[in-house]
Amino acid sequence: MSAHEIEDLVAESVQVLDRHAEPGDPRVRGWFAALYGFQSGYDCSFTHFRVMDVLLRRGYAYRFPVERHPDHAARPERFDALTEFTGLRTFDEDAPDFAGYDSWLEDGYVDPPFLYCDAGTALWRRMVATGALLGADAVPPYRTPLIEVVREVAVAAEETRHHELIATWYAFGCATLLGGPAGCPYDVAELAELPAVRDLRAVVHRTDTLPLARRSPLAVPVDFAEDHDLEAWWWQL
Repeated sequence: MSAHEIEDLVAESVQVLDRHAEPGDPRVRGWFAALYGFQSGYDCSFTHFRVMDVLLRRGYAYRFPVERHPDHAARPERFDALTEFTGLRTFDEDAPDFAGYDSWLEDGYVDPPFLYCDAGTALWRRMVATGALLGADAVPPYRTPLIEVVREVAVAAEETRHHELIATWYAFGCATLLGGPAGCPYDVAELAELPAVRDLRAVVHRTDTLPLARRSPLAVPVDFAEDHDLEAWWWQL
């Protein structure tokens, strides 16, 4: 699957969850965090602005005038010079502890005339500390396993008969959905007892989307899977 398709998958999932969840549901911010964490594992572009209205409404992203940045008073020239989208974290590639650019959103980003930060990031914590964010907005997002988010996406997508979305997520297989690069940490018996797995498979069964998932370019043939038993079980309903 191309990075573009991953971007589409995450954006569609954000929209489906937004339509499904009750207003003010505090779990949604954690769901979005898990989805963007998943997306960050692929060579994707920055896609928040595709669904920024949702992210702002759900309290995953926050928008302020640029002058509200805690460092603006001390360094106005830096912020006044920004004329296009810019991530504010700076990196020293020669530093002994340089670990790449994965944290580039931690200090927020500017799309003039606005400053943005995502819930749970370093800039978000600073805005909380200064009193710019209060109440529910000052609470970190719930840490939610990806498989639980995919279950929620599938339940929501079933309501709107978005079967392709259900199938695309299921096609990733248990290794990706439950373990990522480390692989699935469960055996078949343990996997079968996980509520999120049971619920997801029930949706796939009710919507008859297993054949569609099998045709996905994401679907790794069982013979090529690192754990043959787990993946064989995954593809049997």
